[in-house]
This record gives sequence, C-alpha cells and structure tokens, in this order.
Amino acid sequence: MTHLTGKRVAIIATDYFEEPELVGPRDMLREGGAEVRVYSADGEPIQAAEGDVNPTQKVEVDGSFADIDVDRLDALIVPGGTVNADHLRMNDKAQTIVRKVAAERKPVAAICHGPWLLVSAGVVEGRRVTSWASLADDLRNAGASWVDEEVVVDDFLITSRKPDDVPAFVQAVERALQAARV
Repeated sequence: MTHLTGKRVAIIATDYFEEPELVGPRDMLREGGAEVRVYSADGEPIQAAEGDVNPTQKVEVDGSFADIDVDRLDALIVPGGTVNADHLRMNDKAQTIVRKVAAERKPVAAICHGPWLLVSAGVVEGRRVTSWASLADDLRNAGASWVDEEVVVDDFLITSRKPDDVPAFVQAVERALQAARV
C-alpha cells in the first residue's frame, strides 16, 4: 500500500495543454497510489504540447467534464498551456467543477496558465497565488495577491508557475491529500 491509496484526483484539460504539467502530476500521483483520471470537455483524447505550440503526444482520457462527480473527488488539477487554459476558462462546466471543489474546500491545484480558470470561476479573491508571470495582472485584478514562487499553498488552493515547478507542485498536492485523511 502506498501513501495515496484511496485518494481520487481529477485532471481537466483540453487540447494543447503543456505536457509535463499534466503527465508529470498524473504519473507521480499514480505512483503514490492515487486514482488519477483525466477528463476532456467532450471525452475525446487531447493533444499535448511543449512550449504552447509544439504538438507532442495525444493523451487518452477517462471521460468528459460531465462525467466528473465532485463528491467522489479528493482533489482537482488544472494544467497550463496557453491554449488549454484559454479554452478551460471559457468552459462553463469547467468553471462549475472548480467552484464545487473549492466550495467543499478540497485541493484545487493549478499550474502555469491554469489559474486563468480559477479567475473565471471566481475563487481567487483574497488568496495568495502564483502562476506563469504573464497572468499576474489577471490574478491581481481578480483580487488575488500574486507572488513569484515555485509553489504557493493558500488553504485549498495550490498554484505553481511552470513545468520546472512540477515536482514541488506534486509534493504540495500529495501533502494536501495526506492531510485530508485526518
């Protein structure tokens, strides 16, 4: 048995997500024993990218956003990638999922451009967060306190800046999942 056995994590993404920001957390959390499922808007496989514009692999998904049962989740992860994040923040279902997870004070973890969805879902006001630097004004305008740090944990929100931060990001998610056991 591993330290995350029994924990359920959903990752939501669309085409042109930043590959290491989805694949890294997915694989590391699975190695820790968590059940990690990936969801796309329509349940179809999604295109990964490197550096926003260079397509890499297609990633199979476990269902659509409509298939997510927030009551059965222990955490939600939102990877970055400019195109992915822009599509997510305009998706009503993705916004609703974030709001529901946040309302239950379960970990909501977003990296790079992923915090755009947190802004659109209205969950960053009064929170300390980080992101890709170009989102700083958007986050501040939404009422958040933006800082340039590898990972920031503010209550149930976990945010990071970029692919290089994935190990620290995943460690923060693991700690939040373990704390939820108590």
